[in-house]
Amino acid sequence: MLAANLRALRERAGLSLSEVARRSGIAKGTLSQLESGAGNPTIETVFSLSNALSVPVSSLLTERLDPEVVLVRSRGLEVLSSNAVDLRMLRRMDLTETVFELYDQRVRPGEVQRSEGHPGREHVVVTSGVLRVGPPDSPFELEAGDYVCFPARQPHIYETVGGPVVSVLLLEYPADAGPPALGGSCATPQPE
Repeated sequence: MLAANLRALRERAGLSLSEVARRSGIAKGTLSQLESGAGNPTIETVFSLSNALSVPVSSLLTERLDPEVVLVRSRGLEVLSSNAVDLRMLRRMDLTETVFELYDQRVRPGEVQRSEGHPGREHVVVTSGVLRVGPPDSPFELEAGDYVCFPARQPHIYETVGGPVVSVLLLEYPADAGPPALGGSCATPQPE
């Protein structure tokens, strides 16, 4: 899915492989391999492409369908991995001016997932374990059942406290993939 979507989005934007490489910081040869279906992109690679093409991550990873009932079996999903996190996109939902991407997120102990920031807002619900998430200098500590929402354009981290963490990640983007609305409807709790 990524290969066809990457090529289509790049061509629709009128961008050469060289320009996407410049914007994303990804080697032109690597981009060529991804467009041909070779390679196994990391989370960082997919987010860099998302930013370079000004599209939500789901535009790169999923086919857009709108059935009345959606059943997603995790064993058939592509896994995006980094040093600390495995993500499986469950669904993309386009709602008026907002796009939501729903992920099953597994965070491994002993590593820190760092993001330099990207458009939108992140919503995180921990279902098991203890997770530190948010700004690197003042992350929130979430236990099972806790929720946090924060602007994603600033640098942020994901790190376990103790063992592995299972969580749900909901990415919220403006439909036009422009800068996120900073007002948002969720209040960000203060760390304890």
